[in-house]
Amino acid sequence: MAHLPRQVRNRTRAAALNLRHRIELSMEELQDDVQEVEERKGRHGIWALAVGAILLGLVVALILIPSVLVNAALWTPFGSFKWGRTTRIDTSAPSVVEKIRQLSRLESVQYSIDKIVEGNRQAPGIPDFLAGDRLLFIAHGDVIAGVDLAQLGKNDVRVDGEAVQVRLPAAQILTARIDNEKSRVYQRNTGLLVPVDPNLESQVRQAAEQQITQAALDDKILDKARDNARVSVTGLLYALGFRKVDVQ
Repeated sequence: MAHLPRQVRNRTRAAALNLRHRIELSMEELQDDVQEVEERKGRHGIWALAVGAILLGLVVALILIPSVLVNAALWTPFGSFKWGRTTRIDTSAPSVVEKIRQLSRLESVQYSIDKIVEGNRQAPGIPDFLAGDRLLFIAHGDVIAGVDLAQLGKNDVRVDGEAVQVRLPAAQILTARIDNEKSRVYQRNTGLLVPVDPNLESQVRQAAEQQITQAALDDKILDKARDNARVSVTGLLYALGFRKVDVQ
């Protein structure tokens, strides 16, 4: 170094000083960047803690508030608030009569019956193969019985507090019909000397309907219809809030 010219030595010294200055500036900038990053991390951590605290508070509130309201009798587990409000159902006699009448024709039992019915026309003194007309009909019918609750009167319902007594109208046959799709003429024999009587089948169908209805009555269909109607009306009255129900 001592053998170098003075001008070269001066230039070298200046370059070294300049490099040292740049290094110091770079170190300061690096320290500033590190400090800024640390500050950002600190701020993010504070925000994270704040959000976590808020969420925790909400969870605790959701757990504690219903318990407090239940203890204070202001809220039920089914979600209905009781801020001094009560639910009232009109159970006066006229109201009960109206609610039962809304059931209208209570079809409480249905029978399906098959019958074989015979009809014939005969001419006195003339053999059937000449002047007779015979029809064999297989009938399938449905009989529906129930109670017409529209006939319920005000005197048929007695209400005493949480007790109610109801006298139902008599059970009756509501409908009786022949199912044409399942019924058919099994056999028809007409005499050689007479035309087919078009009214014979209609009369046989009417007779089949009457026999099917009578078969259902013989099988106590009205008793079953009344019993089923009592069960339905009893369930309705309990649903209205009565504790003692007597349906006759």
